[in-house]
Amino acid sequence: MKRLLAPAGAGQEAGAAVPAASRLRFGAVTAGLLVALAAAVLAALALGSVRIPPREVVAALLPGAEPSPFRTIVLDVRLPRVLLGVVVGAGLGVVGTVLQALVRNRLADPFLLGISSGASTGAVLVLVLGIGTTTAVALPAGAFAGSLAAFLLVYGLARHGGGMTGTRLVLAGVTISYVFTALTTLVLVASSRPEHFREALYWSLGGLGSARWDSVWLPTVVVGLTLPLLLALARPLDLLLVGEEGATVLGLDVARFRAAAFVLVSLVTAVLVAASGAVGFIGLMVPHAARMLVGAAHRALLPVAALGGAVALVVADLAARTVAAPQDVPVGVLTALIGGPLFLWLMRRRSVDGTEGAPA
Repeated sequence: MKRLLAPAGAGQEAGAAVPAASRLRFGAVTAGLLVALAAAVLAALALGSVRIPPREVVAALLPGAEPSPFRTIVLDVRLPRVLLGVVVGAGLGVVGTVLQALVRNRLADPFLLGISSGASTGAVLVLVLGIGTTTAVALPAGAFAGSLAAFLLVYGLARHGGGMTGTRLVLAGVTISYVFTALTTLVLVASSRPEHFREALYWSLGGLGSARWDSVWLPTVVVGLTLPLLLALARPLDLLLVGEEGATVLGLDVARFRAAAFVLVSLVTAVLVAASGAVGFIGLMVPHAARMLVGAAHRALLPVAALGGAVALVVADLAARTVAAPQDVPVGVLTALIGGPLFLWLMRRRSVDGTEGAPA
C-alpha cells in the first residue's frame, strides 16, 4: 500500500496544513452527526409496528435484564436491522466518496460499476433455481457471487487495451450493468413460478428486513476492516483532484493507485449489496451533503461521509418501517424517491454552471 501512496513531500504540497477553523468545523460536524446517529438508533429501536418506550429500550440493552417481549423485539428483531443499517450506510457513504474521486465525477455512485446488477442476477438465480435449503444463507451467497463476477468483468474491460482511466471504468460499468440487467430479466421471464417476480423485485429494491445476527457479522467485519484502509487513501484522493497529470507530477502512480482502490471499493460494495440488496443513491447523496459541511478535503470528508451515510440509512429504514406500518416498504424505494430528483438537480446544476465535464 505504501508504494501506491504519494511521497510525504507531495502530500504536503497537495494538502497544506488544515486551518484551525476547519478543524473546529470538522469537530463540530462530527459531534453533531454522532448525536444524530445515537438519536436515530434509539428511535429505530423504539418505533415500529410495536412502539416501545425509550426507557424500556435502554433497559433491554443492558446486560442481565429480565426476559420480556420488549427485550425480544429489541435484541432479536430491531437491533440486527439497525446495526446493518449503520454498517451499510457508512460503507456506501465512504465508497461513494472514494468512487467519485477515482472517476473524477460527482455524479458517480457505488452502483455505477455494474456491481448491483451482478448481485441482482446472482440473487435471482438462487430464487429461480431454488439453490440451498435456507434462503437467508443462499440469497446473500448468490448475490455476492454475482457481484464478484460483475467486478471481474468491469475490471477486465477497463484494463483491456490501455491504462485504466475514470472514463473507461464508467463505460465498462454501464455496459456490464446493462448486460446483467438483461440476464436478470431473461431468467425471470423463463421462470414458471410467478412468485419469483415478487421476491426478486423486493430484493432488487433493497431493504434491511431480512437482517439477522447470523447475516450481520460479515458486512460488519468487512466494513470494519476496510474502512480504515479507505480513510487512509485521503491524501492520494486529494492528489487526484488536481488531475491525473498533476497527481503524477506530485509523485502518485495514478494507474496503480486507481486499480488498487477500485478493487477495494468493488469488493466492499459487493458485500454490502449481498447483505442489503440494491439500496441506491446513498452513495450519491451523502458525499455531496458531506462536502457542503466540511469541504472537499478527503481527510475530513471520508469520516463525515461514513457518519452521514449511517444516519441517512437508519432514518430512511425507520421511515420505511413506519410510513405504511405494519407493511414494510423497501428502503430502496424511499432512497430512490429522494435520490432521483437530487440526481436530476445535480445534472441541471452542472449544465447551468458549465461544469458538465468537470472533475470531482
